[in-house]
Amino acid sequence: MAGGGDHPGANKRKREAAGRPKAPSKGPGPGPGDAAKRKKTYDAPAAKPKPQPVTAKEKRVASKEMSESRKMKRKPNYNLEKELAVLWEKMRCRDVSKENRSKLVTEALRKMDGKYFEIAGSHVTARVLQTCVKWCSQPERDAVFVALQPHLLHLSRKKYAVFLVKKLIKLATKKQLALFISSLHGHVASLLRHTIGAAVVDCAFHQATPPQKRSLLLELYSTELQLFKDLTEQKSCSLLETISKLGLQKSSVLQYMTTVIQPLLEKGIVEYSIVHTVILEYLTIADKTSALDVIRQLIPHLTQGSSVVDGDELSGVAEVPTKSKAKKKRSSEPLLIRIMQTREGLKIGLACLKHGSAKDRKKIIKSLKGQTMKLALGDYGCLFLACLLSIVDDTKLVTKVVIDELTKQLKELIFDKNGRRPLLQLLHPLCSRYLTPTDLNCLKYSVPSLVSKASYLLY
Repeated sequence: MAGGGDHPGANKRKREAAGRPKAPSKGPGPGPGDAAKRKKTYDAPAAKPKPQPVTAKEKRVASKEMSESRKMKRKPNYNLEKELAVLWEKMRCRDVSKENRSKLVTEALRKMDGKYFEIAGSHVTARVLQTCVKWCSQPERDAVFVALQPHLLHLSRKKYAVFLVKKLIKLATKKQLALFISSLHGHVASLLRHTIGAAVVDCAFHQATPPQKRSLLLELYSTELQLFKDLTEQKSCSLLETISKLGLQKSSVLQYMTTVIQPLLEKGIVEYSIVHTVILEYLTIADKTSALDVIRQLIPHLTQGSSVVDGDELSGVAEVPTKSKAKKKRSSEPLLIRIMQTREGLKIGLACLKHGSAKDRKKIIKSLKGQTMKLALGDYGCLFLACLLSIVDDTKLVTKVVIDELTKQLKELIFDKNGRRPLLQLLHPLCSRYLTPTDLNCLKYSVPSLVSKASYLLY
């Protein structure tokens, strides 16, 4: 071509081979309406707003739907809980037949299979599983126990799962109970200090055999017995025999038992048989100073929660805040009434009554205001009243708190097998015709290190 210039097509091919952008076109630029057209073309269509509820019924439905959606997000097994609740309402009816209940229990256990641990922690489904354990067959109960066995200690501290654990303990076979008590080794003291877990330990203590009871108790006596399981497998019954046989230091045992007992007294965990036994064993080896110190600390807790007479206040004891009416009703009842459910609790009350000072006995008597009749009709409370009427010389206070309340219902006392015992004690003290040898031994109970002081207080 003339002029030696390159062909336009050749220049285009060179630019494409070099990867350079194309030359801008000389056509007219975009107009002002093109951007709006493109936006209108590619934007997604706007969602229509949901109609707002207007009537009261629509608002209730919308609120219920929102609540259901939130529960489904918060609870992974929410749909399963609803299904189990429906089955539970059917299986717990009294008029349901045995065959139908068995089918419902089997269906519920099938739905819960593999999720027992999660189910046991819910306040709704824990009751369903507890009912299933109660009515299911033994193979089904064994399967539930095997699935929950690694988690029983954890569930023992849960507010709702504790009832399931207690049900499993009560219905457990001998082998299963032995496995559970063996798993408690090293955790008895910590569970007793827990307000919820203490009930599980006491339940196991009631179901256990005498050797198993000793293994639970020995762990509360010394650190060595808590760490080494082989040391607890011995046949000695009392703490004194254990100390002499194993060569333990008495001072270290006293110090360790003090760290175990003190939190129990502070939290008010004193209504369990295992706690009563531990305190009595402590008093058998304690010297005079230690025994008096424990009794002085125990008396304010025994009178805690009671209605105070003459405006006197109990020093050193803080009132525990309560939430429900049942808890408020229970807190108004002194701990002394609650521990009179066992013979060991009776001995603790008698030790405080006999070895306490005159001021301490006055506090104990004042705490019984309004509770004397309940105490007199109990199996062990009547013996406590008999001892109180025999050794307390403050006749004015005893008449005001005890005698006046008993005389109002004298006929009921006379015809009751327990209520007549305090009256017979006044007419014929320590008569074997009306009191069994075991009851007489309880009335004569004293702390060994304080027996010299109690010699003139006894009958």
